[in-house]
Amino acid sequence: MAVDAARSEEGFTSARATRVMSAACRAAGLNDKDAELIRLGENALFRLASVPVIVRVARGEQWLPKAHKEVSVSRWLTGEGFPATRIIEDLEQPLLIDGHPVTFWHLIVEGDRKASYGELGGVLKDLHSMKVPAGLELPSYYPFDKSELRLERAQIPADDKAFLRKRAQELRDKFAELRFESPKGPVHGDAHVQNLMVNDHGQVILIDFEYFCFDHPEWDLMVTAVEHHSLGWQTDEQYADFVAAYGRDLYDWPGYATLRGLQEFGMTTWLMQNVQEDEATAAEYRRRIAGLRNDDAPRDWRPR
Repeated sequence: MAVDAARSEEGFTSARATRVMSAACRAAGLNDKDAELIRLGENALFRLASVPVIVRVARGEQWLPKAHKEVSVSRWLTGEGFPATRIIEDLEQPLLIDGHPVTFWHLIVEGDRKASYGELGGVLKDLHSMKVPAGLELPSYYPFDKSELRLERAQIPADDKAFLRKRAQELRDKFAELRFESPKGPVHGDAHVQNLMVNDHGQVILIDFEYFCFDHPEWDLMVTAVEHHSLGWQTDEQYADFVAAYGRDLYDWPGYATLRGLQEFGMTTWLMQNVQEDEATAAEYRRRIAGLRNDDAPRDWRPR
């Protein structure tokens, strides 16, 4: 059921994602009645009402290799006893529906609290100490993985696109000069605290393996460091808990400024994809692009 990849992603709205989800459920023998869209970002996530399953719809066929990787990483981590989100094992996946990779995951029944930053630091420390098994092929981390494709599809002013392309080239030059201090290993690739969930038994579970890779752990530490030092999204106490649990503050590393630029660029181009969905998203995008245009301005960005 594959179609032209560019066309499928260009029209990736909540309505399209819902149609793809319904077709995928029919193909998998699942009932999509009363399914709820719980997030539209890089992917669309749906919670089924009929069974405890999350359906994940990717933006286009280009992301099929990533979907295969997510399934493989989940199998590896859960097989090692690592607290990770689990795929539905008795379904062959990913499916490719109308040009969109679709995967099915066990619903995590949430408890009465959110994961802490100290827990995030501990989970990342455990993850980075693991050895990737032979046969599990993981890419290197590449911070520009989707930026050009995002810019081609984005419904934003032309001068914004020109500015972002220029910024991307500047960041590529700085990226090429980075020298890391830590050996390579398994890296989550999008290690913010929202990618931890606490289930109803109090277990902290790592989710979302789309950016999982084999690279330097600094890429995972980058996320929380930027959210704290640049955006002010954590208190000093929360960030101190993260650093104490992991054992390192990336802010002290000479490459931090480059990673900060890369993270802020990625956060802006990620949000840029959904400016057509609602005015709140469009307003936050405008806030972020204004911040990128003035590196010295305070970052009054809001989580989305």
